[in-house]
Amino acid sequence: MTTTDAPALPPTAPGGTAPGGTAPAGTAPDGTGPTAPAALPAAATGAVVLDAVVPARAPWSAVVRRGQLLTIVDLGGNQAVDFLAFDAHDTSLRYSAPDTIQAQGSVFLTTGSVLRDCEHAPMMTLVADDCGRHDTLGGACSTESNTLRYGHHTAGQHACVENFLAEGGRHGLGKRDLVSNINWYMNVPVDPDGALGIVDGISAPGLSLTLRAEKDVLVVVSNCPQVNNPCNGFDPTPVRMVVTDPSEG
Repeated sequence: MTTTDAPALPPTAPGGTAPGGTAPAGTAPDGTGPTAPAALPAAATGAVVLDAVVPARAPWSAVVRRGQLLTIVDLGGNQAVDFLAFDAHDTSLRYSAPDTIQAQGSVFLTTGSVLRDCEHAPMMTLVADDCGRHDTLGGACSTESNTLRYGHHTAGQHACVENFLAEGGRHGLGKRDLVSNINWYMNVPVDPDGALGIVDGISAPGLSLTLRAEKDVLVVVSNCPQVNNPCNGFDPTPVRMVVTDPSEG
């Protein structure tokens, strides 16, 4: 396993782009010009530490310090946001789907869910959720899974695994560090016989969720580029990432 110190990301330069190809809030998602500033969700309390729009299909990462809040806003509705979390000081400690699911007794995440690492320690707590249910089972799309599910003509399509590798590489992470991820806003119902599938989303434009960091956490995101199933409504859209500090402001 790879262990690395993950430094805080540098602040966004005025009029520029944040690390990971994101655009500052108040900028069009493609970075071409200003837009009207959007109000922060009520759960995003405290001083704004980082506020960026992640374009459709793009990766993003940031260090969220203990006690800070990360709010993810689904700007267009039904946009799956693939999500990994690592201890910012020891990336061998990372989000664990089995520990999280076992501790809460449910495969779905919602308000009150605690994301746990591979040693069962709390990493982040979902303190607010407008959507009501988020997926822990569907995993991340990849070139290999796309060709298997949808045909070899999809082999050239970008996928979440490639986003995770590109963005994770900025923090010393590689393929061995990719574990089962969370899919915020993705709708993966589980039938009584255990069957599951990716179906039309239950999110809507402007819905948000807020996570509180229980330790310093490195968050790595793929704003899912999938166009072959309904997880993005077949049309990937931008999302907004806001880090706030309740101890300030």
